[in-house]
Amino acid sequence: MSNETLKAALEKKAVYGNDIDLNAYSDTDKNDLKSVEDLSQETRDRLEYVGIETGEAEEENRSASFVQLDNNAVEVKVKKQTPLELMSTGKAAEKYPELVEKYWWKAVKPDTDKYTAKTALEKEQGYFIRVRAGEKITTPLQACMCISHDQQLQHVHNVVIIEDGAELSIISGCTSAHEVESGMHIGISEMYIGKNAKLSFTMIHSWGENVIVRPRTVAMVEEGGQYISNYVSIEKAKDVQMYPTVHLNGKDAVARLNSILVAPEGSHLDIGGKVILNAEGCRAESITRTISTGGEVINRGCMTGTVEGIRAHLECDGLMLSNKGYIYAIPELDAQTGNAEMSHEAAVGRINPEEIEYLMARGMSEDDATATIVRGFLNVNIEGLPDSLAKKIEKTLDSFKYNKGM
Repeated sequence: MSNETLKAALEKKAVYGNDIDLNAYSDTDKNDLKSVEDLSQETRDRLEYVGIETGEAEEENRSASFVQLDNNAVEVKVKKQTPLELMSTGKAAEKYPELVEKYWWKAVKPDTDKYTAKTALEKEQGYFIRVRAGEKITTPLQACMCISHDQQLQHVHNVVIIEDGAELSIISGCTSAHEVESGMHIGISEMYIGKNAKLSFTMIHSWGENVIVRPRTVAMVEEGGQYISNYVSIEKAKDVQMYPTVHLNGKDAVARLNSILVAPEGSHLDIGGKVILNAEGCRAESITRTISTGGEVINRGCMTGTVEGIRAHLECDGLMLSNKGYIYAIPELDAQTGNAEMSHEAAVGRINPEEIEYLMARGMSEDDATATIVRGFLNVNIEGLPDSLAKKIEKTLDSFKYNKGM
């Protein structure tokens, strides 16, 4: 695609979400941070909070590690004898021009909106991951995107290729430095899952209170392949809009999308997900649990069945814990044939006072009773998580229930 077309697309608003002025942020490289060790202790604690391990824990629990500060990859490590490739997309583009031709900007069109166009026009940043056919990586790879300077625009283009019969789990922890008051993150991710391959992609967000976030993710899944997406965001972010899309293109391909969202006062979340089932025997499930403690949430979900013999289920549930803010649940089912099994559930409401009274009658305080109900509401069975990360998410949710929004 020509630069002229991309420059014209810089004026193209996204279909969903508030329109953001890209000129309000700087993407000039500061280049003053060369490693994670250059970050403050408070910021390194934030990295740990979003699932990024360091030191001995990293050695024990991670197969590889990629860290990008602003627009610079400062850490690219693969454990010895681990059969995967990891490098920046810039280096991968130089090393594998044939892969650029086959995969780069094929799942996500670069002129989709101003955010994709901006990323396509800039120097390649982000990670390239490839797992060769038949290789099964049992220990997760971790990838961290961190905004480390105020008013920074971080643009990322990730390309993940899981070849036939291969397996990988990715933990993507995204955050901003403790000192950052505002910034913007644009993350373009293209995922390619081969025949009978499996990718588990877990994204944990903990951005600053005035950070704008615009992920753009598309996954292409072939016959018998599995794509599992887990998204957790329970801290305040000013404005997040994302609508990941999965194309199930081969027979018996599977997609599962799980999201846990908390919107504190002052945050605006326009979160969704779409699965397009294009082959017989494909199955898809999307489950979202949303809590507003004063924030604004638009929860979109869409399942599109283009052929017969597919199954899809969609759940969009929200819980209001404040008189401020709102939750809009917008589920969509699009069955384009007569023999498609598709269903959805959507509910938004408040805690039933009788449930609180029931628990209080058994000795709980009102706060503990409320916390117990909230904890149960958020208890989504997220498949594919390593035990260490599952425990970390549990700890994070426990922290929320005792300290946030009650």
